[in-house]
Parts: sequence; structure tokens; C-alpha cells
Amino acid sequence: MFENIREDWRTHNCQWSRHGFWVLLVYRFGRWRYGIHPRPLRLPFSFLYKLIKFFSEMILGAELPCEAIVGKRFVIEHIGGIVVSGDAVFGDDCVMRNGVTVGLRNRGVRGSPRIGNRVDIGAGAKLLGPIVIGDDVAIGANAVVISDVPSNSIAVGIPARVIPRKVSEPAGAVD
Repeated sequence: MFENIREDWRTHNCQWSRHGFWVLLVYRFGRWRYGIHPRPLRLPFSFLYKLIKFFSEMILGAELPCEAIVGKRFVIEHIGGIVVSGDAVFGDDCVMRNGVTVGLRNRGVRGSPRIGNRVDIGAGAKLLGPIVIGDDVAIGANAVVISDVPSNSIAVGIPARVIPRKVSEPAGAVD
């Protein structure tokens, strides 16, 4: 837990004022408590987690349950209106902004997005249902993504359409 918190601290530019850091601190504590055995020893930590989570959601406006899986160097750029489902999965080096929803498409039907590495999610984007977002993907602001997005792509619009990223030529390339 402490190594993850140190990495979150560095990822958020070693600034106490970064709200995303506080959301991840609560998340990491929630994940850590599952490792406490036996269960009676874990109960006070579970109570404390639920209390802290309740107040952090009210103050910060970000819902990131400890059941979700979040990779390393996860950055929450701006806080407010963030909702993540408990069965969502994020890879490493992802960035998320305000107003993002990552969750279920229909109430009562399980299945949340699995998000790859180095995914940049724009403000207000909605990623819904059991979809797979590949590596190195950019999700545009306010995009509604309800189908898979392959690696090295951009998803924009409502519903999102996928645009492949152009591969740049190496410097000094000669025909």
C-alpha cells in the first residue's frame, strides 16, 4: 500500500492540494484492508474505510470504490462528478478528468469497461458496458463509448466513433 501511495504522490506532482491524490489515498486504503486476516481484525478497518469513503465522496465528488482495479500512475486531473463502477479495470498510466462515468450500461446487468494502458479520458466522457479499451487510446470530451476501442485510436462523439491515430514518420526518414 505505501509504495502505491508514494507513487500516487509523485504522479500528482508531490502536491497535497491535488484532489485526485486524496481520492487514490482512500482507494488504496480500501484495497489494503482486504489483506488483513482474520476477518474480525479487518472489521474496524472496513468501518473506517466506509466512513472515510462516504465523506471523501461528499467533499471531492469522486466515487472510486476499492473493488475497482486501478493500475500504477493513475491520474485524476480534475475532481467533480466522477463515477467508477466497482468492477471496472484500469491499466497503468491512465488519466481521467471531471464528469467521467465508467460503469454499467444497464441497471442490474454486470459488466464494466476494461481500460488498457496509457488511456486519456476527456472531461464528461461516458464509458459504459462490458467493453474493452485498448492501449494508447484517447477518449474525447463528452464522448459516449459503448463499443470496443482498439489500441492506438481516438474515440469521439455520441455515440463514439473510432478514428485510428496516424503513425508519425521518424525524424530524418528518406523515401
